[in-house]
Amino acid sequence: MQWTKVGASLAAVVAAAGLTACGGDGSGDAADVDFISTNSTEPQKPLIPADTSDVPGATLIDLIYSGLVYFDENGEVHNDQAESIEKTDDVTYKVTLKEDAVFSDGSPVRAQDYVDTWNNAVENSMLSAYFFEPIRGYKEGTASMEGLKVVDEKTFTIELDEPTADFETRLGYSVFFPMHESAFVDIDAYGQNPVGSGPYKLQEWNHNQNAILVPNEKYDGDRKAQNDGLNFVFYADASAAYADLLSGNLDVLDSVPSSAMANFETDLGERAVNEPAAIFQSITIPAGDENFSGEAGALRRQALSMAIDRDEITQTIFQGTNTPAVDFTSPVLNDGATDIPGNDVLTYNPDKARELWAKAEEMKPFEGPFTVAYNSDGSHKEWVDAVVNFIRNTLGIDAQPAPYPDFKSLRDEVTNKTIEGAFRTGWQSVYPSPSSFLEPLYATGAATNDADYSNPEFDSLLQKAAAASNDQESIERVNDAQAILMQDLPAIPLWYTNSTGGYSERVDNVIFTWKSKPLYYKVTLK
Repeated sequence: MQWTKVGASLAAVVAAAGLTACGGDGSGDAADVDFISTNSTEPQKPLIPADTSDVPGATLIDLIYSGLVYFDENGEVHNDQAESIEKTDDVTYKVTLKEDAVFSDGSPVRAQDYVDTWNNAVENSMLSAYFFEPIRGYKEGTASMEGLKVVDEKTFTIELDEPTADFETRLGYSVFFPMHESAFVDIDAYGQNPVGSGPYKLQEWNHNQNAILVPNEKYDGDRKAQNDGLNFVFYADASAAYADLLSGNLDVLDSVPSSAMANFETDLGERAVNEPAAIFQSITIPAGDENFSGEAGALRRQALSMAIDRDEITQTIFQGTNTPAVDFTSPVLNDGATDIPGNDVLTYNPDKARELWAKAEEMKPFEGPFTVAYNSDGSHKEWVDAVVNFIRNTLGIDAQPAPYPDFKSLRDEVTNKTIEGAFRTGWQSVYPSPSSFLEPLYATGAATNDADYSNPEFDSLLQKAAAASNDQESIERVNDAQAILMQDLPAIPLWYTNSTGGYSERVDNVIFTWKSKPLYYKVTLK
């Protein structure tokens, strides 16, 4: 049966009560399934690994698909479909797949599936195709990268252009997950109902309402589902999700709304989650905005940054669960973050902010208003209002929040480069390395470079960090690259976000990971 068009809260109630649901294989056999219910929002795009960068879509992809390796709750790397990944020289890897790695339809996962998937992403210039850049022969639009060679059904080789120290770690990012051969027949249809190889398979996706995942009985890896299925309920309001959690109509909440920050640990007791995570929040200003271009624009970006009192906002709105940013990454992954040259631009300094803004006005008058866009279905209104108020009161300009109804509508305009003004941005690390915050967001032509930022010196330093012979040298190059970002401010860093969430009395084994997401496959009913 299909879910009826009900509100998000009612959908959560039904799921928590254990609704009888039909399988998605067309058999029509009904089974009583007590789903674990959790919150989310409508994914921005179809569920194609290399074409997805939004958190709601990526969360589903991480469960429906699997890859060569996976990350545990601490960010440690473990083999998943890979039997072995051998480095045969400085730039070449031999990958051997497990014999029992199969897709959810029972067909084997082949070396050819990996090669075809990666080449397809590059040929079609998918959103995250940039991540294949280290592979020899990468060029946007190319049909076949020469660095990928199929040896036999379960073996292939990867040759890079130059040594990349964290390449094996990057392979755990969803962009590298293989697709079933049916994807290349009709990619749009496939993205609505993918044949994956992960611990779950998609049973239903009721757009703007919910998505239901059920265990993939063909998956035999370490991430085997410990529950009967997951119901991701798409909420239009984060506060409604929290209310459902408190009333027992939602099982797992992955993010506490700012309106509940003061009380959630008291409300939930030992079922509250509050711990550091690799998440970074910012405001991004498009490179094409004339108000923020050239020398005057650089001064204005600095002025905006210094006009924001991050300490006050993180204490009063987030109740200390967020920490003012001192760099563009996360202290969870980069212990040297406090040493970034130029990061005093992130310190609240209203007098300096007014001075810099006045200098910019002498060069080129500001044409307002200054707006900050955000999605209303997330927990962003309170902090955006506070940021806008600080900017307005400090600089004396017309600054306004610009709410969008939901995450998808905001991201569609950002992705299509049609948004006007600044907009809120957040990044959840995709693999456990400081560079995972920098390359995707600020490297020239990168997948989620929302600012259209480009600086050859910055790009060069990232390449040197990737090719470094040890972790310390890599971090030093990363921090050198960050010093450039402090000058250019393609985005204005705000704060690091803790994992703040909670769960109901119905469930056990709720573990939040290094990147602030529950290990859904481990959640069990009491």
